[in-house]
Amino acid sequence: MRDITYAQAINEAMSEEMRLDKNLIFIGEDIGVYGGAFGVSKGMFEEFGPERVKDTPISEQVITGCAAGASMTGLKTIAEMMFSDFMTLAMDQLANQAAKNRFQFGGQGAVPMVLRAPGGSGTGAAEQHSQSLEAWVAHVPGLKVVIPSTPADAKGLLKASIRDNNPVVFLEQKLLYRQKGPVAEIGEDEIIPLGKADVKREGKDVTIITYGRMVPRSLKVAEDLAKEGIDVEVVDIRTLVPLDKEALIKSAKKTGKVLVVHEACQTGGFGGELVSVVVESDAFFYLDAPVKRLGGLDVPIPYNPNLEAQVVPTEEKITAAIKNLL
Repeated sequence: MRDITYAQAINEAMSEEMRLDKNLIFIGEDIGVYGGAFGVSKGMFEEFGPERVKDTPISEQVITGCAAGASMTGLKTIAEMMFSDFMTLAMDQLANQAAKNRFQFGGQGAVPMVLRAPGGSGTGAAEQHSQSLEAWVAHVPGLKVVIPSTPADAKGLLKASIRDNNPVVFLEQKLLYRQKGPVAEIGEDEIIPLGKADVKREGKDVTIITYGRMVPRSLKVAEDLAKEGIDVEVVDIRTLVPLDKEALIKSAKKTGKVLVVHEACQTGGFGGELVSVVVESDAFFYLDAPVKRLGGLDVPIPYNPNLEAQVVPTEEKITAAIKNLL
């Protein structure tokens, strides 16, 4: 194992899969010579050349439509969207075409494409470059949705996504790009199957169900609360679609108290789906308190850094929610 960044892990996953599969291409804005808006694809243009690492026009419709069309006709495609907010410009290609093709033609075709998109707040990028829109795409039948929280998960889940024959939306939280963590040596294939949650911390008093950037934040809260004698279990769902419902139910039964935490706006957020998984199962009869949600405020992300920091769950807010639940 070695410590590498979340961004390096994504780069390795793409590069390793492109070496294995000559039909795999990578397209997006400034991914070539420039190396990507966040530096994720540095070195890939030099290794794979302009035929396989292709800079596109500034058009999210073109990027997504090209990826879907190429994948329908024999290639496999990784498409990078500079910010996940710009999926709004490509929802026809993504939701009405890529997600539906396999069903429209009775399974005769496949759309093996991955749409990578950085999301979330915390970089001072303001309202149109800081949203968390995972609930939008999770709502579309035919799309798989992945949000890794660690470098190892980013690499293992991206490799699994690339090898999947269905369209996958792979969301990356921008503040995680420079975070380091242990990842297996190159050549040691550590594929993480989609639809498998991970208990990042065992506990017995209360469960936090979360994903993405809120995973390290929840783990920090759990470590702090352990000093007060409160034992918090942290479950990272990792993939929204498919969702590992059994892992959530098992943890809820174990602790009897559940807090769902996510960065996205609380109203209509994916947290509501996570709550329903627990309360609609037999775990309901093991609960000692109602399942609680802690999401972002229902406001556009502010540019002001002090305001921006307060519109998503902070360590203080997570701590207060847990103590209230207990």
